[in-house]
Amino acid sequence: MLMTEPIKRNTSQPSKRYRWVIGAAVIVLVGAMALDTKIVVIGSQNDVREQKFSPEAFAEKEYPAIQESVEKRAVDAVELAKAIQEDKQAAGDKYGVAASIGPVIPVSFTGVVTERKSNYSMVAIEGLPPEFKVRVQTGPALNGTDLRDSTGTIQFGQFTNQIEFQNVGSAINNQVKKVVLADIDPNALTGKTISVVGVFKLVNPKSWIVTPVRLEVK
Repeated sequence: MLMTEPIKRNTSQPSKRYRWVIGAAVIVLVGAMALDTKIVVIGSQNDVREQKFSPEAFAEKEYPAIQESVEKRAVDAVELAKAIQEDKQAAGDKYGVAASIGPVIPVSFTGVVTERKSNYSMVAIEGLPPEFKVRVQTGPALNGTDLRDSTGTIQFGQFTNQIEFQNVGSAINNQVKKVVLADIDPNALTGKTISVVGVFKLVNPKSWIVTPVRLEVK
């Protein structure tokens, strides 16, 4: 019986054509990955690893809009005092933005600085009833969150916790130091006439503590 040797096929090595196809596919894949890869510099704005909220950056961004809003809505101090005397609640509703304890009201006035007390400059305003006392925060320390709350657009829900919310208030006050008060010596203001645009929280109707967004020395 005639025996024939079976045909042997080499299955251990891929053909040259097969290897060429695989190699080309790998090159295409690597090229596509390279095109889709974005290099991120550590510490840049695109580095999203544990990025922390910055009250300072938030305040710097938001302050111009706060300043503009206050200046547009500011009420003459004499007109405002009359409205408060007639009806404190109505005046607050009409001119202010609701906040904790009392509404925050934008106000404008020109007056003479009568004395310096702590971080405040006392201002006498012509036409204002004598029982009304107006203090302008001129630093170095600025207290309160009146500017943060002055527009009603910055809300607690925007932040992770109360600490962030409080820190934003302080950072906005620091913008006042930088933008408004940087070139002003508060100890040299007594006896001088100043024009102020700012805000205060209406708690005691006859005692205003104004945080300025604009202060000009005449």
